[in-house]
Amino acid sequence: MDIKELNERIQRESAFVDILNMEIGKVIIGQKSMVERLLIGLLSNGHVLLEGVPGLAKTLAIKTLSSAINAKFSRIQFTPDLLPADLVGTMIYSQKREEFTVKKGPIFSNFILADEINRAPAKVQSALLEAMQERQITIGEHTYKLDEPFLVLATQNPIEQEGTYPLPEAQVDRFIMKLVIGYPSREDERAIMRQNLQQEYPTVNPVLQPEDILKARNLVKEVYMDEKIEGYILDIIFATRYPEQYKLGKLKQLISFAASPRGSINLALAAKAYSFIKRRGYVIPEDIRAIALDVLRHRIGLTYEAEAENVTTEDIINEILNTVEVP
Repeated sequence: MDIKELNERIQRESAFVDILNMEIGKVIIGQKSMVERLLIGLLSNGHVLLEGVPGLAKTLAIKTLSSAINAKFSRIQFTPDLLPADLVGTMIYSQKREEFTVKKGPIFSNFILADEINRAPAKVQSALLEAMQERQITIGEHTYKLDEPFLVLATQNPIEQEGTYPLPEAQVDRFIMKLVIGYPSREDERAIMRQNLQQEYPTVNPVLQPEDILKARNLVKEVYMDEKIEGYILDIIFATRYPEQYKLGKLKQLISFAASPRGSINLALAAKAYSFIKRRGYVIPEDIRAIALDVLRHRIGLTYEAEAENVTTEDIINEILNTVEVP
């Protein structure tokens, strides 16, 4: 494989990333990391879980992204009385035709915002997660393929746990990344305030088509990953399982369960997508370090000892990244 040629080709083909960022930047001020991670999820064919207090432009971000890509967007507000049929659709009897017809639900879109996913009961959560995993929906006797690209952005509100149904660990693991969104900086917030007080709110023009994203996904898979980088990913994952082998024995009593093989797959996929966004045809260790926290924070379980000592999964991942040898 000619790395130089591949690098030049990816530099050419990834030019749309800058155009897309400029278009999204008309509406979204700050939150560069969130927009970047959404693009990584989109290019690596994964889904993203967002945790943040209300009002941090989570809905606006995915809506703006879908407008810039000229894709279909659905926002589903998860509530305790929601049923799986409200999500995927149902069979409706037509008296005129004397037969059942299929009424498709809001899941049949390219971009889905599952707002406050932890407010809906387990049945609804599992219906969404099946759609995410299988990329298809069964209504009655018929199975329907979902449109590509298909990206689910699920949000969780961290401040209020009353009346919520926390996502089981096995379900959370299906998200390629879990992002924790913080408040904007003072200057960003001033710009946000001014923008919202203007006579006209900026509009986003479509600069890409869904087919362009599918083409880019194939290119992302071609990004070169050296054996040493693969070894680095495996070292990070195995350090969560057997910390004592990496001189991290003190973490053994803090971790109740470690990252699964899905963790290493998603870390490799997200690293390739991150390299693509950075207009590079090969993965470097810094790419792994840049996204490791977001890919792994929801894949490590904490013991009672860790919670008693106020140790977070972020602390554990940072400790691993600081200890594991960089190739």
